[in-house]
Amino acid sequence: MALDRFFRRRRPQQQAGADMPELWTQCPQCKEGIYNRDLLANAHVCPKCGHHLRLNAAQRVDVLLDEGSFTALSGRVHPVDALEFRDTEAYTERLARAQAKTGRPDAILTGTGTVLNLPVTLAVMDFAFSGGSMGSVVGEEIARAAEHAARHGTPLIIVTASGGARMQESALSLMQMAKTTVALETLSEQGLPYVSILTDPTTGGVTASFATIADVIVAEPGALIGFAGPRVIQQTIRQHLPEGFQRAEFLLEHGMVDAVVDRREHRPYLANLLGLLTRRVPDGRDLGVEAGA
Repeated sequence: MALDRFFRRRRPQQQAGADMPELWTQCPQCKEGIYNRDLLANAHVCPKCGHHLRLNAAQRVDVLLDEGSFTALSGRVHPVDALEFRDTEAYTERLARAQAKTGRPDAILTGTGTVLNLPVTLAVMDFAFSGGSMGSVVGEEIARAAEHAARHGTPLIIVTASGGARMQESALSLMQMAKTTVALETLSEQGLPYVSILTDPTTGGVTASFATIADVIVAEPGALIGFAGPRVIQQTIRQHLPEGFQRAEFLLEHGMVDAVVDRREHRPYLANLLGLLTRRVPDGRDLGVEAGA
């Protein structure tokens, strides 16, 4: 009996850490191991519990836009250390590390493409770059994207993922709140739609500026959205916060966002929405559209 137990095949155990990243990813929510190929096919949404894993900018473009349609606009503006800021290390060192990690100059990627054949201008924040913090480059690229959309008559989509303003740029970072807000006025003046997609997390100065002044505000399920974090708020008001506070579903219930949409449905949802807002009608190819009255 002892030998029988010894030779009995054992079910392999899921392990986090060094053994998983090659082929498997552990869901942060349910802790189940997910085959990376399945995760990719499911738009990086856990097939077990529905948790929306965070995406980098390139992955977000792949999820939102038609294959092969993306043309980059950003990448020519680089951040500078105007204040010669240093805390535990120099700002220039932090920038160099983030740039090496993500392969881009700053925490944003902008460009043009199509959503089921509908031309759009897209800006995507990258949380992998210094927590998606908003500095001068992020503000400039968003302003340029808005101006490009207005010049070419296309809707603008901005996907946010940010911890807020970049403290290493101090007031220069805070100025981007006003800059981006003013830039987006050009779209409103021309009657072009601006859609904001709030992902986990969207906080601080980004929430207090361009992220929440869109014509339509969409959030991903479970996304943390707010200005200050819930722990800071609770310590300030000295009261317990309601369950689900600052999560996408809570904000939908209280009127801060217009819809909570599963990431796997973003492309058809946006095509239908922008088709209505731009007065375009289906052309018979999937949900593609052509100019109409």
